[in-house]
Amino acid sequence: MNSYVLIAGVNGTGKTSLRGVLEGQGVLLGHIIDADAIAKQNNYDNIKAGKMAISEINYCLENNLSFTQETTLSGHRTERTIRQARKQGYMVTMYYVGLNSKEESLSRIANRVRKGGHSIPKDDVIRRFNKRTDSLKEILPLCDKVIFYDNENGFVKVAEITNNKFSYTNGYRPQWLDQIKKELSL
Repeated sequence: MNSYVLIAGVNGTGKTSLRGVLEGQGVLLGHIIDADAIAKQNNYDNIKAGKMAISEINYCLENNLSFTQETTLSGHRTERTIRQARKQGYMVTMYYVGLNSKEESLSRIANRVRKGGHSIPKDDVIRRFNKRTDSLKEILPLCDKVIFYDNENGFVKVAEITNNKFSYTNGYRPQWLDQIKKELSL
C-alpha cells in the first residue's frame, strides 16, 4: 500500500528536524516534498517553490508513489490532496509537531534566519498559530493515523490517534495539545 505522510505544524515548530528524526527511526517516507527546500535549492521565491511542490505531489499521485509533504495545514490544498490519496487507496499518516506559544515559534524562526535560513512573515506565523485548531479539525478525520510530537525541549512523542481513538503515549501532556484536545473534543 502506498503512503502519504504529512509532517505538519505551525512555522518554526521543527517540521524539517522532525523529518530527520523519523528518517533516523527508519520511518519510510518515500519521495520528500518540501517547498522550503525547493526554494533554497533552485533560488525560487515561495510562490514558484509552492507550485513546484504541487507539481511533485501531482506526479506522485499520478504514478502511485509514496510521498511525504511538510505542511502548515493552511489553505485547502492539503485537504484536497488527502482526499485524492485516500480515493487512490493511500494510507495517510500525519506527524504533527507543536509548541506552546507563537512567541517560541517566532523565536525559532528568528534563530533560523540568523543562521542563514528562510524567514516567514510574522503575521503569517501568528495567523497560522491562532488557526491551528481549525486546521486540524479539517484534517484529523481524513487521516488513518496521527502522531503528535511536542518540541519544547526536543521531540517527545506525546499522543496518537489510531482508529479514531485519541490516547496519550506517556505521562507528559503539553499545554498546546491539551488545548487542542479540549477544543476538538478528542
